[in-house]
Amino acid sequence: MSILLLFLLSILPFSLSSPTEHEVLLKIKASLDPQNRFLSSWTPYSDPCTGGSFDGVACNEEGHVTNISLQGKGLSGQIPAALGGLKSLTGLYLHFNALSGEIPKEIATLSQLTDLYLNVNNLSGEIPPQIGNMTNLQVLQLCYNRLTGSIPTQLGSLQKLTVLALQYNRLTGAIPASLGNLEMLTRLDLSFNNLFGSVPVKLADASMLKVLDIRNNTLSGNVPPVLKRLNAGFQYENNLGLCGVGFPNLKDCADSTKMYGNRPEPFEPSGLNRKDIPESTYLRPDCSRTNCSRPSGSPQIGVISGIVGVVLVLTVAALFTFAWYRRRKQKIGSAFDTSDSRLSTDQVKEVNRRSASPLISLEYSNGWDPLDKGRSGNGFSQEVFESFMFNLEEVERATQCFSEVNLLGKSNFSAIYKGFLRDSSVVVVKCIAKTSCKSDESEFLQGLKILTSLKHENLVRLRGFCCSRGRGECFLIYDFVHNGNLLQYLDVKRGSGKVLEWSTRISIICGIAKGIGYLHGSKGSTGSKLALVHQNISAEKVLIDNQFNPLLSDSGLHKLLADDIVFSTLKATAAMGYLAPEYTTTGRFTEKSDVYAFGMIVFQILSGKRKITQLIRHFAEPCKVEDFIDMNLEGKYSDFEATKLGRIALLCTHESPNHRPSMDNVIQELSGLMSSSLTN
Repeated sequence: MSILLLFLLSILPFSLSSPTEHEVLLKIKASLDPQNRFLSSWTPYSDPCTGGSFDGVACNEEGHVTNISLQGKGLSGQIPAALGGLKSLTGLYLHFNALSGEIPKEIATLSQLTDLYLNVNNLSGEIPPQIGNMTNLQVLQLCYNRLTGSIPTQLGSLQKLTVLALQYNRLTGAIPASLGNLEMLTRLDLSFNNLFGSVPVKLADASMLKVLDIRNNTLSGNVPPVLKRLNAGFQYENNLGLCGVGFPNLKDCADSTKMYGNRPEPFEPSGLNRKDIPESTYLRPDCSRTNCSRPSGSPQIGVISGIVGVVLVLTVAALFTFAWYRRRKQKIGSAFDTSDSRLSTDQVKEVNRRSASPLISLEYSNGWDPLDKGRSGNGFSQEVFESFMFNLEEVERATQCFSEVNLLGKSNFSAIYKGFLRDSSVVVVKCIAKTSCKSDESEFLQGLKILTSLKHENLVRLRGFCCSRGRGECFLIYDFVHNGNLLQYLDVKRGSGKVLEWSTRISIICGIAKGIGYLHGSKGSTGSKLALVHQNISAEKVLIDNQFNPLLSDSGLHKLLADDIVFSTLKATAAMGYLAPEYTTTGRFTEKSDVYAFGMIVFQILSGKRKITQLIRHFAEPCKVEDFIDMNLEGKYSDFEATKLGRIALLCTHESPNHRPSMDNVIQELSGLMSSSLTN
C-alpha cells in the first residue's frame, strides 16, 4: 500500500504541471486572433523558437519566449490571462491593433517584462493596480485606448520606469503624487483625459523628467514653480482652472493660497491603507447634511436679483437678435449660406462624434466662418482670396451637388469627390467636417496659409478652398491625378500593363525624394522656406500623373486637423510599416520619420511588393540584388543602380533616427541616378 502511495505521489506533479510555453502561445493566439487571419504561422506542429515558425515570437538560448512583437497586425481579439504563463517575457508589443476588453491582471506576473506596449487599441476597463509590482518595467504605453477609472498609486513603485504614456483615454481622479517617486522617469504623458485636482508638487522629485504633458484635462490650482525647469517639455494647455507665475498663457495665482492652500496634495498619507482608492480628488462636502454651513440670506437675495436682471437683458437681446435675423433672411446671397438647411446623415453623425477639438462650439456662437472677408486679421491678403477662394456654388456645381456618382472614397474624417470646373479641368474635392478641424480658428487659418504656400513639381497642387458655415465643412480643391496612386502598381501580375519599367521606378524614387526634400526645406530645393514634416507618407499618398511623375498628396494637411484625427490616420500607416519605430516611445514626428517612410517606399518600388518583410531587408543587406528586385522586371535593370538604391533604403530605415541620412544627403546620393533615368 505504501509503495502504491509513493507511486501516486511521484506522478502527481506531472499531472498537475503547468502548460508548456507552446501551449500558452496557442491560447494567446486563440484569444488575440480568434478567426486565424493573422497568426496562421502559430501552429501546434511547429516550434516557436525555430526560425520564423511563430511570426513575431523570439526566444532566448534556453528556448524560452522572451519577446512577442505583433504591432500593426490587425488583431481584433482580447488580451488573454494566459500571457502570465510566459515567465521569461521581456518585451510585449501589441500596439496599433484593434484589441478590446480589459487588461488582465495576470499580466503583472511577468516579472521580467521591461517593455509593455498596448497603445492604440480599443482596450477598456481600469488599469490593473498589480502592474505596480512589475519591478523591471521600463516603458508602459497604454495611450489611445478607452481606459477608465483612476491612475493607480501603485505605479509609483516602478523604480525602473522611464516612459509612462496614458494620453487619450477616459481616466478620472487626481494625478498620483506617488509618480514623483519614479527617479528614472523621463516622459509622463497624461493629456486628453478627465483628470482633476491639482498638479502634485512631488512630481518635481522625478529628477530625470524631461517631458510632462497634462493638456486637455480639468486640472486646477497653482502649478508648482519648480516645473519651470522643464521649459517647453511641460505642456499644460486647456486646463482652465490652472494658474501660476512664470508660465506662458496661465493666469496669475494671486488668490491661489486662499483657493488651494488648505487642500492636501493628492498623495497617500503615511499610515493609511487606502489600497486602490484614488488620491484626494477635492470633492466638495455633501451639504445636504445638517453639519454643513449655510450661506446667509443676503447673498441669496443678491443672487435672485442678479438672475432677474440677466433674464431681462437676455429678453431684450433676443428681440434685437430676432429682428436682425428677419432682416438678414431677406438678404441671403452669400455662398456660405446657400445650403444652411442641408446636413447629410453622415454630417449629423459627425457633429455628435466626440472630438478632441470640435469646432461646433464656434459655429453658432460666432458663426464658423474662418474665411470671412469682413473679419480682420484672418492673415490672408486680397490676392490670396482672389486666387484660391471658391464659393460653395462652384463646389456644388463641380461635384453635381456631391453626387454619389462622383464619390471617390471616404475616410473617418473626410469624403473625396471628383469634380469638373467651368474651365473643363478635372479636380478632386476633399470635404472635411468642421469637427475634424482644429478648434482654434487662427491655427486653422495658419494651416491653410501653409497649404497655399506649397508649390513644387512633386506635390499635388492645391487649386483652392471653401468653408461652408451652413454645411459645417471645409473643402480643399486639388488637381486630379489620372494614374492613381503608387499602391496600384505594387503586387501586380506580369502582363497586366501595370508593371513599371526600371527607369520609371528610378524616376519615381527620385521625384518622391525631391518632394520630401522641398517640404523639409532642403538646400537643393528651390522656393522652400518651410521645415515641414509630412507625417503620413505612404505608397497610397504618392500619386502618379500621365507622365509617371510622382506627386505627394496631403502635404501639410495635419496642420488643419484636430490631434485625434491626425492620430487616427496613422493606424493604416503603421500596419503597412511606414511608421518610424521611435514614434511609439517619443510620440513625436521629425524629418527622420519621413525619411524612414521614404526608405520603406523605396523597398516597395524595388521589390514590387506592398508588404516589406524582414526577408527582403535581409537580402538587401549583403546586396543580393536578384533576391529582392521585382521578378516582373525579368532582369531588365542595372545591378549597380539596384545595389545603390537598396543601400539607401537600408540606411533610411535604420532603427535609430540618428543613423538615418537627411533628405539632402539622399537627394545627393540619387543625383547620379536622376540624370541616368532622364537619358533612358
